Amino acid sequence: MTKPSFPRLSPPSRRAALALLAAALTLPAAFSAKAGSLDEIKKRGLIVATEDDFRPFEFVKDGKPTGFDNELIEDLRKYAPFEIKQQILPWTGILAGVSTGKYDVAITAAIITKERKKSLDFTSPIADATHYYVKRKDDKSISGIKDLSGKTVGVQAGSALLGRLPELASMLEKEGGKLGKVVEYTSYPEAYQDLALGRVDYVVNTIINIKALVAEKPNVFAVGEPVSGKSYPAWAVAKGNTELVEFLNGFIAKEKETGRFAELQKKWFGEAFPDLPVMFEPEF
Repeated sequence: MTKPSFPRLSPPSRRAALALLAAALTLPAAFSAKAGSLDEIKKRGLIVATEDDFRPFEFVKDGKPTGFDNELIEDLRKYAPFEIKQQILPWTGILAGVSTGKYDVAITAAIITKERKKSLDFTSPIADATHYYVKRKDDKSISGIKDLSGKTVGVQAGSALLGRLPELASMLEKEGGKLGKVVEYTSYPEAYQDLALGRVDYVVNTIINIKALVAEKPNVFAVGEPVSGKSYPAWAVAKGNTELVEFLNGFIAKEKETGRFAELQKKWFGEAFPDLPVMFEPEF
């Protein structure tokens, strides 16, 4: 897959703001210990990692973390009999940090995949994450899957969406086409910026994220079609940390029972997902 040949830097103001926020919320090095048992967590607190810019799940607005997962974290602070210690950081360092014990849990929309399940365990799914493409609204050359043949696609580096591009490649092959150049980005806002500028032809992301993008900028972007089979995001913990998974699933179940989960889904996603599986075994 081809690496980008042009810079991938966020605007200086955004980098500075996120750096300040991360510094304020970053834990002392002493807390970066191995992920512990639930008993250990009760003593020292739960170390939570969240993303800095993944709308509408987690993002920073007016210097404060907000979004679906961040609202759930506030509920978790009331539910848990221990302190919640949050770190906000770029996506690329989150799952590796959880698998090695630097963080106890990734409270973010981590898509459940076979590869990830080798080193991580997941909670119950929190939403639908079927992959779609998004294009520029004024791009008349793309009206369906077959039109993506040979065109340049943007996707986040290290993401499950990158790993499932072969599904799209198969769809294109059936139409007599082929997957074009793949450009990997550190974050999706960078990919969307390049899409708007015409540096890539389309971007692949989950339907929730794409709907949020189009709702925010309806004159710039348009939702395409699905480019994957069923997929679900969930929160991730280190492999074998069964007690913590059970605790977090208990919290999620309570949020669902009270109607709070559906309320937040409607607020941030525009719809609720009442038929999410309690457990999910991915095909890919």
